[in-house]
Amino acid sequence: MEFLFDFGLFLAKAVTIVVAIIAVIGTVVALGSKQKSKKGDLEVIDLSQQLEDTQKCLEEQLLSDAELKSRHKAQKKEAKLKKSTLKKRAKKGDFEAPEAQLYVIDFKGSIDAKEVSSLREEISAILSVASAQDEVFVRLESGGGMVHGYGLAASQLQRLKDNNISLTISVDKVAASGGYMMACIADKIIAAPFAILGSIGVIAQIPNFNKLLKKHDIEFEQLTAGQYKRTLTMFGENDDLGRDKFKQELQETHDLFKQFVSQHRPNLDMEKIATGEHWYGLQAIELDLIDKIQTSDDYLMQQLGKRHVVQIKYSKHKKLTEKFGHAASLALENSLLKLMQVNLKNFIK
Repeated sequence: MEFLFDFGLFLAKAVTIVVAIIAVIGTVVALGSKQKSKKGDLEVIDLSQQLEDTQKCLEEQLLSDAELKSRHKAQKKEAKLKKSTLKKRAKKGDFEAPEAQLYVIDFKGSIDAKEVSSLREEISAILSVASAQDEVFVRLESGGGMVHGYGLAASQLQRLKDNNISLTISVDKVAASGGYMMACIADKIIAAPFAILGSIGVIAQIPNFNKLLKKHDIEFEQLTAGQYKRTLTMFGENDDLGRDKFKQELQETHDLFKQFVSQHRPNLDMEKIATGEHWYGLQAIELDLIDKIQTSDDYLMQQLGKRHVVQIKYSKHKKLTEKFGHAASLALENSLLKLMQVNLKNFIK
């Protein structure tokens, strides 16, 4: 009898443990499914608070105990006085106006401007809360790429202008071609002294393997409906008619590009700057391509005392294969850079 009682107690415990494990697994699966249903996450980073924390850290290392005590006492008194003042004003119905915000966005564009999907989310989030007193600051880095991708990216920035939100764009490294198409939307463009800007031109490069195919007796057929459905081809034999049409299309794109830039920066001498050339920041300011020589760091340091500075960052969820691919590409890039540095050192010697 005692054996049966012990066995029953053991069985009850075992069932309880199994049920608990199943419940935990179910919860984990549910949370995982919920996370997968989200395309990405919006992150808000308080840059003003980061600077304040950095200052406090340095003060603790550099100031004496007496100086720190005096500083903390003064800060505590100031905070108490501010709280009391706000309380008195609130009783009278005099509420303090909300603090002006500076929203920081980073855009590092690839050839197909796929980053525009995150830019769209970031701008939509800002527009949902921003007011006319706020400003958006974009740290832009791009050598350009596909016309339709960068056209959409520029249109996303235009949404800010359409809602009367001030836009400043900073170029520390490069904003060329499609990158400059985005930059010219801004109310103000700042750039580092040796940042690359301009390249207002259009390029297309198409390899042709027709002779190679003929050499190996390989025929290529291409059927189209419409005279100019395909002007140049990689495998067929191109003719002058197709080349002329393709050049015409490039020229039309270039004309639209020039019109777009001229519309947003009317003081530019388009005949002089729309040649496809690029210029460094120190040259670009003389051509009115930018408004001021300044790095993004200097601009943010100036604004930290005037506005509350926050960075808005939208990150898309990546698949496991994408994560491995990104890690592999970074490893390859770092290896190539190290190899280049070694070769450069050997060359200098």
